[in-house]
Amino acid sequence: MISRPARFGISLAVWFLDRLTKYWIERNVGAWDVHAVIPGVFNIVHTQNRGAAFGFLNQGEGMWRTLVLVGVSLAVMAFVAVQLWRLPRNVWPEGNAAPIALALVLGGAAGNLFDRVLRGSVTDFLQVFIGPYEWPSFNVADSAISIGAGLLIVCMWRSREQATV
Repeated sequence: MISRPARFGISLAVWFLDRLTKYWIERNVGAWDVHAVIPGVFNIVHTQNRGAAFGFLNQGEGMWRTLVLVGVSLAVMAFVAVQLWRLPRNVWPEGNAAPIALALVLGGAAGNLFDRVLRGSVTDFLQVFIGPYEWPSFNVADSAISIGAGLLIVCMWRSREQATV
């Protein structure tokens, strides 16, 4: 099982990778520029998301939005950090999957929180198209949160499945 320091080390690594990639984008890609990596499939862009996931709360101006999003982020991070710390070594049949999932969520949340506190918005730079549909731009932190949440759902589903056997 993954030790507590290693769990938080994963979160720190996610935060660092997120910061490093955003720093590079902010220095090397102009605001609102689009660079096709695989035309019609994948672009590198530089956008600022003032809202939450998928642009939720992105419209309008005001400090209230930033304060609400920072407050929610801090509450979620505190909850996840406590769960990550308290997670027993043998609670999940998948072993390391649950602590890794929580560590990914914590690191991703910390990455986006850092941006939001620093400038009131989050730098997004990955843009994917699925056929004619454009997925909202995202970043490394968003990816870590999504992967961690998905992995946690699988862990809970498998744990419930084993409990009913």
